[in-house]
Amino acid sequence: MTLTRTFVTTAAGILSAAISTNAIMNGVGKLPVMGYNAWNAFGCNVNETIILQAADFMKEYGLLDVGYNHVNLDDCWAMMNRSSTGEIMSDSIRFPDMKKLTDQLHALGFYAGIYSDSGWLTCDGYPGSFMHEEQDAMTFQSWGFDFLKYDNCAIPFDDIIQEGMVGKYYRMADALAKVAQETGTTLIFSLCEWGWSQVWLWGAQISHSWRIADDIQPKWDSIASIISRASFITQATRHYERNDLDMLEIGNGDLTYDEAKTHFTAWALLKAPLLIGTNLATISQEMFSILTNQEIIAINQDPTPGCGISISPFRWGINPDWTFNATFPAQYWSGPSKNGAVFMLINTLDEPADMHFNLTESPWIRAGIQYTVRDLWTHTDNGTAVRSFTATSVPAHGVVALLLKENGNEPAGLMPPCAGQAIYWCTAENGTRYS
Repeated sequence: MTLTRTFVTTAAGILSAAISTNAIMNGVGKLPVMGYNAWNAFGCNVNETIILQAADFMKEYGLLDVGYNHVNLDDCWAMMNRSSTGEIMSDSIRFPDMKKLTDQLHALGFYAGIYSDSGWLTCDGYPGSFMHEEQDAMTFQSWGFDFLKYDNCAIPFDDIIQEGMVGKYYRMADALAKVAQETGTTLIFSLCEWGWSQVWLWGAQISHSWRIADDIQPKWDSIASIISRASFITQATRHYERNDLDMLEIGNGDLTYDEAKTHFTAWALLKAPLLIGTNLATISQEMFSILTNQEIIAINQDPTPGCGISISPFRWGINPDWTFNATFPAQYWSGPSKNGAVFMLINTLDEPADMHFNLTESPWIRAGIQYTVRDLWTHTDNGTAVRSFTATSVPAHGVVALLLKENGNEPAGLMPPCAGQAIYWCTAENGTRYS
């Protein structure tokens, strides 16, 4: 099986920002990437055997079948020096034949991803792509890669680069556009600049995703902090362009089952890429079951027009709205999907808690309508919600994910006649204001 991505452009000459955008976006990367990246599990201790074993596990365990169709390399795959003509070279022992590796991944049904850096060196000291952007982009294409993660280490001195963060990343975007123009093949482009320079304002001009925070860690404090950062910039995510909350840590560290569920739910419903980052040879059934929740994955991968946007907070909960708190992020979230309104409730406390909300606090709910309630983790239909809903005994650091579907008009005669904020201007047809 051979997987390819192609596009055609009639532009010629020097590649402008507009051409970069067209080349990067043309039919590629509509939905968040799902797949595997070995970094969180193996770091630099990686080779082609580990990568192919991960791909085999993903196919054997059914992860490919539920959507995890990328296998991506991270740092440390290269030789420490370039060739005499400037080409980047893969490690002759650990990755002796990159084209053979990508052919094998493609034959298994996966796309293949590679890593580089916008600076002189990668974060672990291997050659970066600065001043070799076109050369490296062409090499990656010739090796058969479909995806490029692009990091932010070893930044050149100001008098050399004479660019801000945007310009530094445009260099590779232009190179990828040129490669696409010349070869008919494009790569998904993933920026890894850790949320510097307000990337959510410009990342969509040149890429499909952009990291919004420092590297994730397999602990609750890290998960909560990233969720808190994401809560303020959800409007940047839509089809073809999205905030990247970093790779998944499910199966790593000391995350509890409930914390891992919250981690996966938040990443999926905020429409972030879902890249597994654990050793699949040793993953527990409990953690594996989180990664394969198809009802949650369906929200992440919803192709319906207008449903590529992230869920967003409608109430922060413990804190006043619009409060950044790395320990206690926003608790009440909602967004649209093709099948109804999606809700996420996060108990950020260290003990179980009930969580209550009025339906019309969410902008995706219609007043005067009652809703059936589907629990996306228990996979059960939990009755009908009229005006409000309460989730009881949500575990510490746990999550509730709900799908609410319209189910006819709410019962007649409910008081007050307007629910939620509308009560402040709830008015009869004759002008009488309800009090």
